[in-house]
Amino acid sequence: MIYFDSHCHLNDEAFADDIDEVVSRAKEAGLKAVLCLGYDIPSSRKAIKLASKYDIVYAAVGLHPQNLEGYTLDDLQTIKELASSPKVIAIGEVGLDYYWEKKEDVGENQRRFFIAQIQLANELHLPLSIHARNATEDMYEILSGHPPLYGAVLHCYSGSKEMLERFAKLGLYFGFDGPITYKNSVVPKECVSAAPIDKLLVETDSPYLSPVPLRGKRNEPGNIPHIFDMVRLLRGLEAEELENRLNQNFENLFHVKL
Repeated sequence: MIYFDSHCHLNDEAFADDIDEVVSRAKEAGLKAVLCLGYDIPSSRKAIKLASKYDIVYAAVGLHPQNLEGYTLDDLQTIKELASSPKVIAIGEVGLDYYWEKKEDVGENQRRFFIAQIQLANELHLPLSIHARNATEDMYEILSGHPPLYGAVLHCYSGSKEMLERFAKLGLYFGFDGPITYKNSVVPKECVSAAPIDKLLVETDSPYLSPVPLRGKRNEPGNIPHIFDMVRLLRGLEAEELENRLNQNFENLFHVKL
C-alpha cells in the first residue's frame, strides 16, 4: 500500500529526540509523502529544514490563528519568501479558531490574517491547509467571498455533515484523522461517509489525536494506516480502490507525485 499524511507537525518538540526513527517508521508503513505544517515563522522555517533533509517530507508555511500575537501583516512577506523553497507545497496552517479566545478584536485580527494568507496563496499559486474551530459560519463566509484559487483542505474537519455539504460546493477538500476511529465520534464518521470521494484526504495531525488503538500515545505519520482502514470501512470500498482515489486526491491538490 502507498499512503500519505496530508497534515502533521514533525516540527513539534515532541519529535525532537527521535525524528530520524519517526521518518523511518513512516517509510516502513508505506508513506511516500508527509506534509509538515508551520504555524508561525520559526516552525515554518523548521518545516522547510525537515523537508530538505528527508525525501518524503514536504513543507507548508503560514501563521496559525492562535499564533498571531506579535505579528503584523508585514510579516507575511517573510512567509512569502519562505514559500519560495522548493519543497513548500502549501500555505498553512492558517484559518480561524474561536475556541480559546472569544473577544471580537481577536476574531477580527484572525479574519484579517486569514484573508491575507488566502490572497498570498492565490498570488503564489499554492493550495491552503485550513484550521477551523468553532468558526464555521465565518469560515464559510470568508471562503465564499475570498475563494482559494488553487484549492484548499479543511484539515481535521470537525463541522457538521450539513456544513460539509455547503463547503463541498465551494470545491474544498476535507482532511480526516484520529477522531474518526473513536467509538463515540458519530458526526465525524457521518462526515467521512458524506464527503465527496474526490475531495477526501487522510492525515494524522501528529503528535496529536492518536487513532485507536493508540489513544493516549504520541501520534506520528506511520499511524496513518489506522485512519485509512476506518475510512475504508465507512466508505465500503476495497483497499486498493480507496488507495488509488486518496492518492489521486493528494496529487491533485498538492501536485506531488506519490
